[in-house]
Amino acid sequence: MKNVFQGENYRLTVLTKQLIRLEYSENGYFEDGQTQIVQNRQFDLPDFEVIEREDQLEIITDSVHVHYKKGPFSAMNLFIDARNNYSAYGNRWYYGETYETLKGTTQTLDHIDGATELEEGIISKNGFAILDDSESFLLNDGEPVLRPNKEIDLYFFGHGRDYLGALKDFYHLTGSTPLLPRYALGNWWSRFWKYSEESYLELMERFEAEGVPLAVSVIDMDWHLTDIPARFGSGWTGYSWNEELFPVPERFMQKLHDKGLKVTLNVHPADGIRAFETVYPQVAERMGLNQELEQPALFNISDPTFREAYFKDVHHELEKQGVDFWWIDWQQGIKGKMAEIDPLWLLNYYHYQDIAKKNENDIILSRYAGPGSHRYPVGFSGDTIITWDSLAFQPYFTSTASNIGYTWWSHDIGGHMNGYHDEELALRWVQLGVFSPINRLHSSTSLFSGKEPWGYSNQTCQVMKRFLHLRHELLPYLYTSNVRTHEDGLPLVTPMYYHYPMEENSYQVPNQYFFGTELMIAPITEKTAGRFKTAKTTVWLPKGTWYDFFTDVKYEGDIQLNVYRKIDTMPIFVKEGGIVPLDSQPELTGTRLPEIIDWHIFPGASNSFELVEDDAGKRAVTRLELDWENHAVSLTVTGDSEISPEKRQHRLCFHHMKAEDMLLDNATQEVIFDNESPATSIHHEWLFECLHRAELDYDLKNQLWMQLTEEQPLAKTMTVLNKLEPELRDRLFEIVYTQDRNK
Repeated sequence: MKNVFQGENYRLTVLTKQLIRLEYSENGYFEDGQTQIVQNRQFDLPDFEVIEREDQLEIITDSVHVHYKKGPFSAMNLFIDARNNYSAYGNRWYYGETYETLKGTTQTLDHIDGATELEEGIISKNGFAILDDSESFLLNDGEPVLRPNKEIDLYFFGHGRDYLGALKDFYHLTGSTPLLPRYALGNWWSRFWKYSEESYLELMERFEAEGVPLAVSVIDMDWHLTDIPARFGSGWTGYSWNEELFPVPERFMQKLHDKGLKVTLNVHPADGIRAFETVYPQVAERMGLNQELEQPALFNISDPTFREAYFKDVHHELEKQGVDFWWIDWQQGIKGKMAEIDPLWLLNYYHYQDIAKKNENDIILSRYAGPGSHRYPVGFSGDTIITWDSLAFQPYFTSTASNIGYTWWSHDIGGHMNGYHDEELALRWVQLGVFSPINRLHSSTSLFSGKEPWGYSNQTCQVMKRFLHLRHELLPYLYTSNVRTHEDGLPLVTPMYYHYPMEENSYQVPNQYFFGTELMIAPITEKTAGRFKTAKTTVWLPKGTWYDFFTDVKYEGDIQLNVYRKIDTMPIFVKEGGIVPLDSQPELTGTRLPEIIDWHIFPGASNSFELVEDDAGKRAVTRLELDWENHAVSLTVTGDSEISPEKRQHRLCFHHMKAEDMLLDNATQEVIFDNESPATSIHHEWLFECLHRAELDYDLKNQLWMQLTEEQPLAKTMTVLNKLEPELRDRLFEIVYTQDRNK
């Protein structure tokens, strides 16, 4: 092949102008099949030049220059120049040397309080990174097997700061992220708790009565027998319903399905299938076990006979009863026989293979098992500690995982264990969850750590309910982002530097991220300052105009500033021209396609949004286009429009715009114009509230009110602010800054 350069012990392959494969084998073994990480090496042939002599090889593309002195790989004879100028002291990668990337992710946050070390990713400020496939096992006709021989097998990503381009090549190489079912994007309820059929259904009815939409019912491990005879060991592994709690499992799950909920059961597979299980006779017969001696079916997912019993006799029978998907709670390390191939990876792989056989668009919930795990969503990040430090780490952890293509993290929203009671912490975590890939409320067996909104004060309860409602309003937007992840390799959650790679500020706000194409999120992860009744986060607003999603307050970008929010809101920004489709009645539609879609449209730039909806293998695409220069809006539907509800309505909700300013192509659409009140009035209300709530001297409040409501140049106002203590000054500066730009 024209892009392959091979000798007795080496092979170099040009995949793209930025992606180079580097192999070296002492015995001349080179792998062409699929591996644990790599699925596809067929790319369009790029343009490149070659200089080759007897002992040297150079490959030159627009992006990289490979220098190889033929022989065993070493820093002396293999290096690559990335043809960019992103690192201070040169852009050269030497074989064997390690270089900082912008990190990737890690297997689990189990028992971690705060930050933890992350593995490397394929995104780097230096413009180059290495993906090491040397230790991957092979997938021969879909079966994982060890490589017959060892080789060095590396992939050099030399994409400069074209981070989305690097991710696109990564997905082409390693496989795309599957399309998630719509239900996975709604609210999940999960708790490690000994529910009964009666108590669980009562809880679901309480959520309905409180107006909180749910999509997924998680039944943690106490659904099965846990109090077992001592001779069988631990009760963590189990597949037999506890009939004292769930006398008729089919009835229980059917009632959940009747409420529009999907059901997942938690399983810990490590101890295999033992003789106390109801399915043990079938398993024993299939595997030839001695039933009189209660010979267990030891867990060995790499054994085809065990695997057949594991799925056919155990999981498929439970699925017939109503289980929709599985939470594979694997955290046990295994030595010896199973150590050759990671059993967690095998569990994820074989469970997803089993889903594929059913030809259903379903998921698993399981821990991350290394690069390539994005093919088996959804990720369970583990049993986190209930602290502010844990919350503060999760936004960075979630967005950074995109650097290794892992996009669908499901966290224990609210935290799982230990920690302390703090209503504000619980609420801020729910707010983060709503703007996370998966929103799974969770807590432990403690009587005091439940995440039911009504278990908190009335104010906290109402805010939690409003945000959980918002999550289901966002389903049209979320599902479209899900499609873009699957088809275009664009994660729902992306770090700021993906979109502003040459702006140093984009690297300095690790907890700020884009949520789809239209929303920019800056979660609050620290406690409210008691005297001022608001909490702070630092935001970098890129150049342009930005609008607060909740209040419509306008911010001019190209600035980093502290922003402050009360407990009932958080900083969400929409760029000029932003278009956000929401379900107007999520409590009625659940996860079905909505009857009424509210299109929230923000001024200042032309833009379009293509809303994607799927049902029964059919797809409809609704395109809303904003032509800002002509102040015109058009809405068109293509594809299988019959899947839309018969009485589908589109409501156009214009922000910061007047009715007479817009031309509409479809007079049948309902039009709503939001927040037409004068900017001065909005900011006077904001200023009053800030001063009114703050624990300050009344004389100071009166003085500041008179000074800051007076028409005066910004410079004069800043003179007033600079005399104040920093916490008060910064809070007032945000108000003054936006007021000056909203005039």
